[in-house]
Amino acid sequence: MGYNSKFQSEDIDELFDAFISLDSKEECYRFFEDLVTVKELQAMSQRWQVAKCLDQKMTYIDIEKKTGASAATISRINRCMAYGSEGYKRMIDKLKK
Repeated sequence: MGYNSKFQSEDIDELFDAFISLDSKEECYRFFEDLVTVKELQAMSQRWQVAKCLDQKMTYIDIEKKTGASAATISRINRCMAYGSEGYKRMIDKLKK
């Protein structure tokens, strides 16, 4: 692993191995419905939508209207995108291709 995460552990590695092994959206739905609560999944989805909006240079007000996210959530994701581990950016760029 070229990236050293502050969260890295054997247990998390095993969880990520499970993520990587998912083959379809149906498998993702089945796994995540068992793994997390509906609210947790909705929160993750909202964060992803906010990250995509920030990548498109949308304003906080427009992002709030589009996603329902609070200014605090948008700000936290914006900080992650500016100073974090580039996870959002890498996935956005990957999915643009």
